[in-house]
Amino acid sequence: MLLFTKKLFSRSLLVLMFGCLGCFSFMSSALAQMNIEITGVGQSLYPIAVMRFKDENKLPTSVTEIIRQDLARSGYFKNTENGNASESDEGTPNYKSWAARGADALAVGSVVQTGGAQFEIHYKLFDIRKSQSLGGLNLNSSADNLRAVAHKIADDIIFKLLGERGVFSTRLSYVIKEGKRYRLVISDADGQNIRNAMNSSEPIISPSWSPDGKKVAYVSFEDRKPVIYVHELATGRRIALSNQKGNNSAPAWSIDGRKLAVSLSRDGNTQIYGINADGTGLHRLTRGSTIDTEPQYSPDGHYIYFTSDRGGNPQIYRMSADGEQAEGVKRMTYKQGFVTSPRISPDGKYLAYIANIGGAFRLYILNLATGDSQALTDGSSDESPSFAANGRYVLYSTKVNGKRVLAAVSVDGNSKQVLSIPGSDVRQPSWGPFMD
Repeated sequence: MLLFTKKLFSRSLLVLMFGCLGCFSFMSSALAQMNIEITGVGQSLYPIAVMRFKDENKLPTSVTEIIRQDLARSGYFKNTENGNASESDEGTPNYKSWAARGADALAVGSVVQTGGAQFEIHYKLFDIRKSQSLGGLNLNSSADNLRAVAHKIADDIIFKLLGERGVFSTRLSYVIKEGKRYRLVISDADGQNIRNAMNSSEPIISPSWSPDGKKVAYVSFEDRKPVIYVHELATGRRIALSNQKGNNSAPAWSIDGRKLAVSLSRDGNTQIYGINADGTGLHRLTRGSTIDTEPQYSPDGHYIYFTSDRGGNPQIYRMSADGEQAEGVKRMTYKQGFVTSPRISPDGKYLAYIANIGGAFRLYILNLATGDSQALTDGSSDESPSFAANGRYVLYSTKVNGKRVLAAVSVDGNSKQVLSIPGSDVRQPSWGPFMD
């Protein structure tokens, strides 16, 4: 019990410290940007030529480069054209010529300036192997929205060629520690375009996205104790969702966004409670004599997965979303002796978690249908896993050269990348939902 408290709560609640808080609007910009290092790629890469968009020199930001970078980071594509040559987006390309150059797909585009800082971005995609057009997009954009346009085009390429939704237009939240200060930030899915949501001299942990991507719940230590807040990103408005006696931690949204599951120690040992998104309707969901924490709703909303040491050491369990009294609990993990941080893939097929293997905290994934599990990393300090909205990647925090960084790995373990900010620790990541 004492070991569980030390290991789990030092990593998720940190330490209770004292100080003051300063809040900033969501639109404030951060100066530091992410460095991205791709440390592994898929075994079979789809060769695509993304040609320089015609008249792109009119833009303050290169849409072509962002598209190329997105596709390279996906782990599924190999860019066969990386120069400045452009190709017309009118008419039909020479399919035989492009096939001879090793491209299976071709993306072309053009830029039309419609005002001082307003642009039309035209893009088309061709399947070279099938000698056919796959259509394209015509997008209007201001100068400060070009990254979003590029991500949208990359997502369209992913969907048309692979048949799945891309996640380049989704967002990340994470905490940057610089010296003695902490910043909760929101960024694009590639870690770029960082914007402050909150700035504090006290720890900020456990950010969790609402299903509509408009709010983030998190734990702040600004009141000399951990308190759960819900933060509306567009306005900066926030409410104290739970400020009960003792620890308030580990917020997790229900699928409909109407309520959250949280971990509270108000009645002694930490237990899981349900609460409405406006802070009303608090009710207890577990009633054990040990620690129950880190709740996560299943994608269908029927279950809550959580960490508990009711069996001696922490493991992952599952109960009805109505609480353990409804159907009891089911243990989900058996193969490692110390397991925390459950995260369920959006399709409900996989459970990601952190296992303590001989003192090394390592990211694992469990196939819920077969019971097979495998390590996705060989790290020793992994924490805070979070699935991408399409379920293809897991984002997490780890240590590289003594500094905390973000890392992402595909669920097959083949594609890996590290996202770091020089001079800063980056931690507590959460991958946001699809934005309709």
